[in-house]
Amino acid sequence: MALPQPAARFERADFFAWEAEQPMKHDYVAGEVFAQAGARQDHVVVALNIATSLRQKLRGTPCRAYISDMQLEVMQADAVFYPDVMVSCHPEDLAAERVLHHPRVIIEVLSDSTAAYDRGAKFAAYRMLDSLQEYVLVDPERRSVEIFRRLPSNDWLLATGDSARGLVLAALELEIGLDEVFEDVGA
Repeated sequence: MALPQPAARFERADFFAWEAEQPMKHDYVAGEVFAQAGARQDHVVVALNIATSLRQKLRGTPCRAYISDMQLEVMQADAVFYPDVMVSCHPEDLAAERVLHHPRVIIEVLSDSTAAYDRGAKFAAYRMLDSLQEYVLVDPERRSVEIFRRLPSNDWLLATGDSARGLVLAALELEIGLDEVFEDVGA
């Protein structure tokens, strides 16, 4: 989990200016700043596997995959995050330099210290994004995938059948098998 920094509260615009000068990444939530800790190897390998596969499968489409160095601003939640992997097909995001606003898919790789936050407060903030169609939690330790899909009613459904098959992203009309998601994990 991210750790609070002993800094004064920020307005979001001030945070962006401050963050651009920092040597490490920070999330921002309602004026508070949280330093991002480094990730374990399995976390990084899974995120890279997914991003690499998405990059290949999205080639020639109007969508692009982004890794955890790209920020996501959720204005409705007064928050800024660094998701592990995002996909956006929105023209404004494709032209953005540092900050996305319209992801179609967000993928978070779980760790012991972030799992509760990724399932709870962070997912609550992400659900405020009208563009978001799927939210995926990947657990390298259990080698499992949980795919949450937005329904036309704006409710969210855990797609248990698809989750058992792998990373099945209906919003992008593509699938990545579990063997590919977890390649080299624990090796």
